[in-house]
Amino acid sequence: MGDPISLSRGTITPWPAGIVPEVVSGSGYRQRARLPRLFASARDVGSAEGGDLAGVLRSLARQSMLVAVATAILDTVILALSGIFTVAPGPAIAVTAAIAAADLAFAAAPRTAGIVAVAQVVLRLAGAVVLHGHGLPVRVGDVGFLIAGYRAGAWLSGRASLIIVPLLGAGACGSALITPLLGSGACRSAMIADAPDCSDWRRLAVTAVSTGVLPWLVGRYTTARGAYIAELEQRERLRQQEQRAALDRALSDEREAIARDLHDVISHHVSAIGIHAGAARMALTTGPPPHEEAATRSLAAVEASSRAAMVDLRRQLDLLHGRDEAGRRQPGLADIEELATHVRDTGLDLTLHTTGPGTPLPESLDVTVYRIVQEMLTNALRHGDGRAELTVREHHDRVLITETNPLAAQPDTTHSLHRGLDGIRRRAELFGGTVDYGVERENRWRITVSLPLGGT
Repeated sequence: MGDPISLSRGTITPWPAGIVPEVVSGSGYRQRARLPRLFASARDVGSAEGGDLAGVLRSLARQSMLVAVATAILDTVILALSGIFTVAPGPAIAVTAAIAAADLAFAAAPRTAGIVAVAQVVLRLAGAVVLHGHGLPVRVGDVGFLIAGYRAGAWLSGRASLIIVPLLGAGACGSALITPLLGSGACRSAMIADAPDCSDWRRLAVTAVSTGVLPWLVGRYTTARGAYIAELEQRERLRQQEQRAALDRALSDEREAIARDLHDVISHHVSAIGIHAGAARMALTTGPPPHEEAATRSLAAVEASSRAAMVDLRRQLDLLHGRDEAGRRQPGLADIEELATHVRDTGLDLTLHTTGPGTPLPESLDVTVYRIVQEMLTNALRHGDGRAELTVREHHDRVLITETNPLAAQPDTTHSLHRGLDGIRRRAELFGGTVDYGVERENRWRITVSLPLGGT
């Protein structure tokens, strides 16, 4: 896992290693340097993302203290093995204590990385001078110096980080030059006359790079790599969120489309069944035997409508199950005449006008035109007085559908009309179309749908 990510004002900013954001009042975050992350595990960071930030900070504090103590111990052991405590115990103890104190400062906040690095450079040079004065040409604080360079590269940024680089190089070279510079007069004279005799500049360059610059570069690389990985992970999370949102939208749109199709199919046929069933009941309960013939016709229409409903419903289910390749074409503009005939059989006095070149429409638009017409006629059948006029015009750039009918004296006031109109509006919007409807003079309903051919 990468380092934490700050999402402030819509930007993605990776936090450097060891830095975590602290929420403050007002807008955004402010950066607060926390504890080192040298041994932070993916499990720890994952816990932070899960909300256990306090536990992660405690773990990082323990890890930071472990690094500081281990560094102090290693530097002390190295100095002890050099034998300085037997030759000059007083200065050796003072230098060792100062180096250990500087090493323990690694447990402090990352914002002190620059100060600690400068302290390591100063103590490295000062310690070498003090020990050299007692005849001990020993370099001090090697481990702490390396860790300080790493921390400066990892946690400092901008100008502060660049300023530390030459200081680290100077500290690395300076400790190597203590003996030649402060040595015997012969050595100093030789050094002035021919410097490489006492200190090869190539060795100094290698020392400066390996001891001072290289740890800094490792720290910079670690931070940059962690930030890059964190940004990639954040982008992946955002991509997955966008995919989930797109999938949710697609599922929602699909549910709405299924609901519209089922409403159009079932509502149309069930309305016809209800009308014919009512007519059959009235014919059987009133009047002389000739009414039985009317009842028979109505019941036959009920049977035909129920069969048609099952056919349309089966077609929709096959489409949903991906079995629409069996050759059963979805209804379209060419089937409107058949639809009009079926509606007339239910008792609606329908006048149909179709004009246009008759060129095939795109399949999706073709089905949409049919479903819109079907819903218009269903509404006329349910809410009208038994008469309707339908006009379908094909223009070079659009299809224009207009339906008018007188409203019944006591129209159905249920919400089914509004649901049907909402379905028509949504279908038209999918193709960039428009819907205009309302009651005109003489209580006459009118609805017009315009579907651009370029909207497919």
